[in-house]
Amino acid sequence: MKASRKPSAAVPCAKRALASLGALLLAAVAAPGAARAEAMPKLDFGGSVTWLGQVPIMVAVDKGFFKEEGLDVGYQVILASSDRIAALTSGAVAFSNLGRSAVVAQMARGNKSFYYFANIDQAPGNEGCWARPAITSLAEARGKKIAANTSAEITMDGLLQTAGMSKRDIDYLDIPPNEMVAALTKGDVDAVCVWQPFLGAAEKAVPNGHLLGLDTDTESYKRYQTTASADILIISSKLVDEHPDEARKLAAAIFKGVDFANTHQKETAETVAHYFHQTPEEVLAGMKTFRYIGLAGWPAHMERQVKQMQNLAEWLHANQKIGTVPDVAKWENVSFLPAP
Repeated sequence: MKASRKPSAAVPCAKRALASLGALLLAAVAAPGAARAEAMPKLDFGGSVTWLGQVPIMVAVDKGFFKEEGLDVGYQVILASSDRIAALTSGAVAFSNLGRSAVVAQMARGNKSFYYFANIDQAPGNEGCWARPAITSLAEARGKKIAANTSAEITMDGLLQTAGMSKRDIDYLDIPPNEMVAALTKGDVDAVCVWQPFLGAAEKAVPNGHLLGLDTDTESYKRYQTTASADILIISSKLVDEHPDEARKLAAAIFKGVDFANTHQKETAETVAHYFHQTPEEVLAGMKTFRYIGLAGWPAHMERQVKQMQNLAEWLHANQKIGTVPDVAKWENVSFLPAP
């Protein structure tokens, strides 16, 4: 009779080792899913790369201020304001900074996909009208061909009002801004009303011409301290309503970007120059013509923005740009902003 064999002590150890290995493999398989569950919310921004008003957002992205808040924010280049608001409406981006004329137009259509919550950039004096040498004042522009586009048309109208005139007193042409300088140079138009950098380009192209006025000369600017169609920050209403904590983090990072742009101008210009394909020196010079607005004095500042936007809505309706006059205050939501 053969002696019975006792189970080796190594067998339970081997089973335990295999069980541990299996657990590790299961954990490894599950890990990607767990990582995805804990991934930072993806909340992209839609903005241009031609307007220095976007600088606070750019620096917040590049300096990692959004990541510090636990948010994954990419900068999607969308040049036109109308395309930016369309991207937000579709959910392609979560927030944007864009000309308020486009925003008011969407309000007039009843678009409830967004709230506006802040104005962080103003560019006083960056929009105006430049004329050929024969015209030295707005009074002399009566009956002449004057080109404008979008917000610059509002500035032109305001300047005409200061001279006791209206658009009916000129031969108005709606021309894209990138075509205005050539039209002025060739004499196809007698004056152009446009924003920077096109206004500066017009001056260089016709150096013996005359400045007929800036947006800061209009009655609207004097009343509201706001340029004709200044930028306004909008955010997905769904995001604010369903994830107010993420909206608060977004706002905190934005205003950190504003503060950084104001207190570290040189470093900011160096950080964001790649967006504009310019040197840091060129960006810094342009930034100095802007005001980046933080939370200090914010309530009074936003009160003026709301009043100006309502006035803008009335102007757009009177000039047949929109079909109805919306109550713009209904789209304001500042519940998630940091305390001033």
